[in-house]
Amino acid sequence: MTNEAPPPADAGAAPPADAPAPPPADDPCDGVERPLDPRALPLERSACWIVTAVVAGGSGVALALLVLFGPLPGWLEAWLGGAWLLLALLLAWWAQRWPPLAHRHAAWSVDSAGLSIRRGVWWRHVIRVPRSRVQHTDVTQGPLERRYGLGTLVVHTAGTEHAQVPLRGLDHALALRLRDHLLPPGGGDAV
Repeated sequence: MTNEAPPPADAGAAPPADAPAPPPADDPCDGVERPLDPRALPLERSACWIVTAVVAGGSGVALALLVLFGPLPGWLEAWLGGAWLLLALLLAWWAQRWPPLAHRHAAWSVDSAGLSIRRGVWWRHVIRVPRSRVQHTDVTQGPLERRYGLGTLVVHTAGTEHAQVPLRGLDHALALRLRDHLLPPGGGDAV
């Protein structure tokens, strides 16, 4: 009887034929929670600055017309001017600071069972869409999303609440891959 150790298993040996293949390293459908694409942050900032410009600009023009053509007492003009300045500053803060907060609190994951989306800074929302409830999927791209190479995956479900579940801030090619993965097996309608 010898005390020899058994030979080491071959590290390069192939797994058994009935073992499921591991997902590729870059497979987005592996159930791992992922953040939104980093390009979504400047996209959201751009959208916030557009809203800020429209609201502050529109209300500023309305205030200027009111001051020029309306018989307002001086104290009211000063108060309205201060309120407009405060509104413009709050909107500017929102346009610059809110997108990073929202981006940091948003994530998604896709596995063989379906899609999960987590978002919300103050009120947290976790949405889970099982593949069995998916009716169809769309990928949309607005002008700003095209500029940044991003897209929105829209999952249409069977049901009334959250019948359309959008996932914004994805790379456009990734959104297309997820769209195809989330369709029910067999390629037919889920119902």
